[in-house]
Amino acid sequence: MKLKHLLPLLLSAVLSAQAYALTEGEDYIVLDKPVPQQQSGKIEVLEFFGYFCVHCHHFAPLLLKLGKALPSDAYLRTEHVVWRPEMLGLARMAAAVNLSGLKYQANPAVFKAVYEQKVHLEDRAVAGKWALSQKGFDGKKLMRAYDSPEAAAAALKMQKLTEQYGINSTPTVIVGGKYRVIFNNGFDGGIDTIKELLAKVRAERKLSNHPVQK
Repeated sequence: MKLKHLLPLLLSAVLSAQAYALTEGEDYIVLDKPVPQQQSGKIEVLEFFGYFCVHCHHFAPLLLKLGKALPSDAYLRTEHVVWRPEMLGLARMAAAVNLSGLKYQANPAVFKAVYEQKVHLEDRAVAGKWALSQKGFDGKKLMRAYDSPEAAAAALKMQKLTEQYGINSTPTVIVGGKYRVIFNNGFDGGIDTIKELLAKVRAERKLSNHPVQK
């Protein structure tokens, strides 16, 4: 058999082995409505979270560590949930973190301020004063992003995404736009599931690009 004919079969075997490592309904569920990815050609790890959420607070260090280590064909995307209009302030802070490129520097401080120190960062005046007092990142850069029209639009988009995809718990992690992680084995186990789902999506895409030839 020629190599070009053998390759799809090998990829299919890899995919089957990967699928065996995960169990649908136990490790992940397949979304009825896939979430469009922001970057075409790459695999998205999307988290819906809340700065107010204790579970997100504990999960964030693990997810950020994973985000830094993702291969070049994958990326981390974070969207703040908006269940009520009063959450738009925190969503705007999350948007500012994303737009400013300060996710890895600022997010740990924001979580600590909101959840541990009970700082009301949903309030623009409080957020501005807090940001300028920070030493671990550029607070001025963060607030410039916060005050931009793009941040306001992004916060509203987060509200729409929350409603459109029925996000009712946090953290919610979706890989490749279609696989939602089930955290049955804790957050460390969830990270392992994310990695396996990345491999699953990668194998599926390779297989779709090299269909089996009879």
